[in-house]
Parts: sequence; C-alpha cells; structure tokens
Amino acid sequence: MNARSALGKYGEGLAARRLAEAGMTVLERNWRCGRTGEIDIVARDGDALVVCEVKTRRSDCFEHPMAAVTPEKAERLRHLAERWIQAHGGAPPGGVRIDVVGVLLPERGAPVVEHVRGVA
Repeated sequence: MNARSALGKYGEGLAARRLAEAGMTVLERNWRCGRTGEIDIVARDGDALVVCEVKTRRSDCFEHPMAAVTPEKAERLRHLAERWIQAHGGAPPGGVRIDVVGVLLPERGAPVVEHVRGVA
C-alpha cells in the first residue's frame, strides 16, 4: 500500500466513525462496481440510504477536501448509487442521499472531519 492509499484508508476510517457517531449504520465500505468506480461508504440514516464520498487531504495541500467533489464526480456518485440499489434489492423508502466527508490532517493536532449532507 502506498502513502496515498494509506492516507485515504485512514480518512475513510475517521469518516465511518463520524457517521456512526451521528447515528448512521455503515453498511459497506469501498464498494466497487466494475470499471464504473467505487463508493467509499454506504450507510443507512433512518430509512434513507446514504452514499458517502470521503476526501482526505493534508493541511499543506492547496485544495480543501470538499472542493474535490466536482459536478462530474457528483454525477458518477448518483450513477453508482443506482447500481448499488439495483444490486441490493431496490430503493429504500427514505430515498437516497449523497454526502461528503472531508478530512483535513494538520501537521499537528487532531484531524478535522467535516460532514456535509445532501450535496448532490
């Protein structure tokens, strides 16, 4: 595992913990759909399905983690959510929501974890 993928795994772990602390149930992590892509975290929030993109950055990076979710990325996440639903028996009664968790790792001190609901 290279440093970049280790950083991403660490951020995803922090994100999963934050979602659980917010009362969500993490159903799956790193769900792959062939060449289409990957969903970082699939969770349940009440009767809603949550597809969560996790972006982790070091504090010396020029781009804020949330800025990495472009309209194209949001569209791909919507498509992946549809594929996950097809593979797992249909849409939940509460619908589907796409969230982003940004993790910023400062040189010193605790990571900053920001959760934004319903970005796309």
